Amino acid sequence: MNFKELRNDFPTLCGDATPTYLDNACVTLKPQSVIDAIHHYYTETPGCGGRSVHRYGTAVSKSVRDSRIALGSFLNANDSNEVVFTRNATHSLNQVAHGLTWNKGDVVLTSDREHNSNLVPWLQLEQEQGIDHRVVMSNEDNSFNLESFEHACAEAGNKLRLVSMGHVGNLDGVTIPMKEVTKIAHDHGALVSVDGAQSLPHMSVDVQSLDIDFLSFSIHKMCGPSGMGGLWGKYEHLDGLRTIQSGGQTVTASTYKEASWAKPPARFEGGLGNFSGMMATGAAIDYLSKIEMDQVKEHEIRLNRIMTKGVKDLPGLKIIGPEDPAKRGGICSIIMDKLPAHDVAILLDEAAGVMVRSGQHCVHSWFEHHGHKQGSLRASAYFYNTEEEVKRFVDTLTEIVHTLG
Repeated sequence: MNFKELRNDFPTLCGDATPTYLDNACVTLKPQSVIDAIHHYYTETPGCGGRSVHRYGTAVSKSVRDSRIALGSFLNANDSNEVVFTRNATHSLNQVAHGLTWNKGDVVLTSDREHNSNLVPWLQLEQEQGIDHRVVMSNEDNSFNLESFEHACAEAGNKLRLVSMGHVGNLDGVTIPMKEVTKIAHDHGALVSVDGAQSLPHMSVDVQSLDIDFLSFSIHKMCGPSGMGGLWGKYEHLDGLRTIQSGGQTVTASTYKEASWAKPPARFEGGLGNFSGMMATGAAIDYLSKIEMDQVKEHEIRLNRIMTKGVKDLPGLKIIGPEDPAKRGGICSIIMDKLPAHDVAILLDEAAGVMVRSGQHCVHSWFEHHGHKQGSLRASAYFYNTEEEVKRFVDTLTEIVHTLG
């Protein structure tokens, strides 16, 4: 595909002096079709879907249904009713964590590189309900240690209830071999919950092929609107979850004494929905569905090779993760021994319009464990980024390091 041509679909990438946006692991830019979908809701059909039967409400209901179907197809779900609209991956992961019924001593396994969204809920349940949260340590280069994982599963024995891991790390771009992880977990009788926030936007993800039980993701990392995410789950598992957002739409009937719960997905979508966001989600999925996701991954790796080659030998800098950029996707996260990451990020923007992320990227546990308390500088590419842009990042960072180092 000619990814450079797709830049014309993004208003922020059109015109003169466009920024070099390399903060895509946080949030991606929006194509015009997504912006138009939001505008259409507020100007053409600003009604309430799923409840009102007038023309506005009916139009919204149909659009939301179409978005759910498109998203289910994108994931290769068995049924669109397996797709729940949420606020973000954090909301989705919390729905899984707090929707399941736990017994004291139930074991949950995570990796040592989890975003807080897939760490803090388990720490909370450990404090409040007595589950046993255990961490599987990675190899020295942050690649996944399958042998250690197998050992952790065996050690947990019949107490192993759930494996919850990020498919791709927002810290370093490292991919976990999820198909193998799932098979091992299922062999031990455990469910598998996947944080797909960094995989679904950047590669082909087929929930049937992976055979996972839950998948959480953020639409704002997929060219979609902020405040939108999703949860996919095998229907039998969703049907066994409690909702963490009860209220309107989550029940089929209620009395002063009891309520009858609605079936998924309505049970988990309590309250007035973000209808413009749901409609814009459909536009984002329609957009991504026209792009070959395997080519997106290859393009990002090509860009990461340029970034890696340009910065790996700069004094005082160290890239987090495997040396081979092909194992880090589009993420190049850099530890700087002497330079403050936030200051460098500001200089990159002010000097050359290069936008990156600085800090601990919500993976505080990893940085604390490894003694890098100021965090890192993270450049993360997407399909609309170009070789010229990542070279600008490398050249500007090189100048900063040689000037201030």
